[in-house]
Amino acid sequence: MSTPPAGSGTNLDPWYDLYAERTSGLAASEVRALFAVASRPEVVSLAGGMPFVSALPEDLIRAAFSDVMSSQGPTALQYGSGQGVPALRERILDVMAEESIHASVDDVVTTTGSQQAIDLVAKLFLDPGDVVLAEAPSYVGAIGVFRSYQARTVHVAMDSDGLIPEALREAIAREKAAGSTIKFLYTVPNFHNPAGVTLSADRRSEILEIARSNGILVIEDDPYGLLYFDAPPPPPIRTLDDEGVVYLGSFSKTLAPGFRVGWALAPHAIRDKLVLAAESAILSPSSFNQMVVNRYLETADWRAQIDVFRGVYRERRDAMLEALTEHLPGLTWTNPNGGFYVWLTLPEGLDAKQMLPRAVTELVAYTPGTAFYADGGGRNEMRLSFCYPTPERIELGIRRLTTVINGEAALLDAFSSTGPLQVQSKTRHVMTPPPDLG
Repeated sequence: MSTPPAGSGTNLDPWYDLYAERTSGLAASEVRALFAVASRPEVVSLAGGMPFVSALPEDLIRAAFSDVMSSQGPTALQYGSGQGVPALRERILDVMAEESIHASVDDVVTTTGSQQAIDLVAKLFLDPGDVVLAEAPSYVGAIGVFRSYQARTVHVAMDSDGLIPEALREAIAREKAAGSTIKFLYTVPNFHNPAGVTLSADRRSEILEIARSNGILVIEDDPYGLLYFDAPPPPPIRTLDDEGVVYLGSFSKTLAPGFRVGWALAPHAIRDKLVLAAESAILSPSSFNQMVVNRYLETADWRAQIDVFRGVYRERRDAMLEALTEHLPGLTWTNPNGGFYVWLTLPEGLDAKQMLPRAVTELVAYTPGTAFYADGGGRNEMRLSFCYPTPERIELGIRRLTTVINGEAALLDAFSSTGPLQVQSKTRHVMTPPPDLG
């Protein structure tokens, strides 16, 4: 056994001095760190965005596994193409057509979840010090990827209609004046994670034009677009431009995350490099998982199953909004028309991250807003996930959360010279635009 080299290191890691500089950007996700606590049965978890996979037809999933092994076993268990199984890529075209995207199968790259697609795009485009523009707040998994490539995430303000075009213009001008290199805009336009809002149709075209005029690529991450409740969202940005947009999709929310199957739809030149980057990282995505997903799409009424998911999540969204209205009428939150999340804003002075240990003691968990900002913002904000708990558990969780918030507010009042917090006063349930923290 070799001996670690001498060096300053740390008390726990003798290899510290040998790590690449970019590893300084690796940090534990606040969302993942919550899973151990939130998995305790007595805790109502409003933290993780876990799909309710129990709503899937187990017989069809089991049949897909069996069919693949009986008819394609040797192929399914072998290495495959770095671009993905052709038959599944054809099926992905059918899925994207549900959102009015029409493309060539040659431009689809299958990935190990859309998380890998984010990583591959970052690997292709980001040099240390580059800038990525993203909503404030933004998806924690993407922020972590950009940080790992030593890029800087610059947040752009959003409101109840999504990313604000004027704020985007201002952020671009400010970064260019500072000499920064902006590589791309990362956006989750449909039922945003974590904010729950949807980018309006008018803003989609305006934001695309801003990106075009500044030579900025758009990365459109769309795992929730088919999970609408009352009406579908506007067509994806990708429908407006097939050269300036890389569109990311996933089966994690509309089927199951355990398959780890996602995809990227990219312009030709980017597509070729994505395949090369994927091959260098993993040789090829799992042929077996892709074939099982493909068989499911061939044999099941997957459109009807997505509609089942819509009904499940709509009921749970309604339960959360009703509970918030009853127990926390003085706060503001978003009213999502799809997806998994509600974004809650606390009174100024309350810190959702510092409050979390007390919440766990009261047997409820959520994700603090700081997880979704690269710059430490979001201290008085939190993400509440309604996708996994039953409506009854959601109501219980909000009641427990109310106890925590009112307790923290009372403590703050005791030390405040500005008067008591009005947690119980009525207000509109809309998203308050965060500051432009770019």
